[in-house]
Amino acid sequence: MNREEILDGLRRSPKVDVCVIGGGINGISVFRELALQGLNVLLVEKHDYCSGASAALSRMVHGGLRYLENGEFKLVQESLVERDRLLRNAPHYVAPLPTTVPVFDAFSGLGNGIVRFLGLTRRPSRRGAVAIKMGLSIYDFLTRKRAMMPRHQFRGRRTTLAKWPALNPEIKSSATYYDAWVSHPERLGIELLDDALLAGAGAGALNYADIRAAGPGQFVVRDLVSGRSAEVDPTLIINATGGWIDITNDTLFSPDARPATLMGGTKGSHLIIDNAELYDALAGHMIYYENEDGRICILFPYLGKVLVGSTDIRVDDPETVRCEADERDYILQSLGFVLPGIKIRAEEISFQFSGVRPLPTSKDSFTGRIPRDHFCTIVETSDGGPAVLCMIGGKWTTFRSFGELAADLALERLGKTRRVTTAERPIGGGRRFPPDRAEWIARTAREKGISGDRMGELFSRYGTEAEAIAAFIVAAPDAPLPQAAYSERELLFLIRNEAVEHLDDVLLRRTTLAITGTLSLEMTDAVLDLLAAEKAWTPALRAAERSRFLTLLRDRHGVDELSLSARNEQRSKKCETT
Repeated sequence: MNREEILDGLRRSPKVDVCVIGGGINGISVFRELALQGLNVLLVEKHDYCSGASAALSRMVHGGLRYLENGEFKLVQESLVERDRLLRNAPHYVAPLPTTVPVFDAFSGLGNGIVRFLGLTRRPSRRGAVAIKMGLSIYDFLTRKRAMMPRHQFRGRRTTLAKWPALNPEIKSSATYYDAWVSHPERLGIELLDDALLAGAGAGALNYADIRAAGPGQFVVRDLVSGRSAEVDPTLIINATGGWIDITNDTLFSPDARPATLMGGTKGSHLIIDNAELYDALAGHMIYYENEDGRICILFPYLGKVLVGSTDIRVDDPETVRCEADERDYILQSLGFVLPGIKIRAEEISFQFSGVRPLPTSKDSFTGRIPRDHFCTIVETSDGGPAVLCMIGGKWTTFRSFGELAADLALERLGKTRRVTTAERPIGGGRRFPPDRAEWIARTAREKGISGDRMGELFSRYGTEAEAIAAFIVAAPDAPLPQAAYSERELLFLIRNEAVEHLDDVLLRRTTLAITGTLSLEMTDAVLDLLAAEKAWTPALRAAERSRFLTLLRDRHGVDELSLSARNEQRSKKCETT
């Protein structure tokens, strides 16, 4: 159903079983869970799907090694189980990531780790080899039955520096273990959404829409694209807005009935760096290191560039977060500590992003001690309206199990039973995933009449869903785009089938053009022309959309129009050389 059909359906019959507010990864997860059980469920997202914290994760799919210090063993075990499920269910986007920890001491941090575990101190401290060995041994123990990846190993100083000569020479040893990373997290969210919409005839989803109380027990959904609205009458509301939970509750409850503050998020910022020396220095590993102040930082190869982060700063307003200059300085300082011989120039920071971790409210002075686990709180209303189930906390890796938890509480509340489990359900392009990728690519390329190289590019972006996109591409005349890896028909498929309403939906989330630093001004305008033609925008609307996107890219991601223009010139020189 498109947006007009959803609104028309609500006008005819406003009653729904559940209204999920928030189209981030957790909101989409619980929406999918409920749709698969056959419920009549509506998802409402104020911005684009997976455009908030779900687009600002560290791109790691992990158990949370450092959470062991907080005593969050259950969370670590759950995270490791969900990590391994994602490796099986979404192999097109989630892959193993060898992770190396530089060790600077033998016994440091052991005593502090114990008293932190007992809750007797909040102070961070450096971790030595013994503390790291204990943590990794627990990691191995928790995954012993599945054994999908190798056990951890230690290296001495000489062996470590032989493999990573750029590391700080003061290291004493290193430890390597395996976690995982996700290449296209926003796309995986879209695939979960499609899974839900295909499964349930009673499932509908709207991005760029909001919901507000219109009276006691009465609610109105407003389409922010067309301005149209419709009443909605849910039996239960699920507030899955993450860092926006309290703000959302303010719109659902009267001032005298608003619940106590539930959330207290922290901001995490990351940089994408285009530096070949830095990329090569990692030797394909993530470096999981402590800065001099004890703060955990990460550094790993990401789609041809290097991702480095992150900060952990309390925030009050999740709507306006961005990576500030002092955060960039901190991240670069930490990078200079672990790899002191590599210098990063300002122009090599090709992209930056920042998001709010949806943590429960806490007065802890050390943000690293705030629990990372998730739970649900049900807020009853006094005016006869629906109860509101609030999804508190959560990390990207555990989106499926968190969605399952919230869905089971909703089913119990509605007197319904679960009929489908998602534990082993493949996601999107992970369905029918081939054991031999090269054979699948070659065969599908022949069947669709497309080149093997092009099919390989599509497979890397969409997994087995590339077959449908290839069929769309060859169904009509295609044309190249300034970014040679993409074509007009491929992007038209995304625009027509993936709820695209704005330019940033395509360039920031449906593709990785912006985050990988390959987006140029020429490519921006070419994609804008496609979108404007599809939406029948006037020249004035097209100009406004261009200005809106360039402002967003500059203010939130540190990429200005001059940088985009420079990439035009770089691409032209590269083509001339070739």
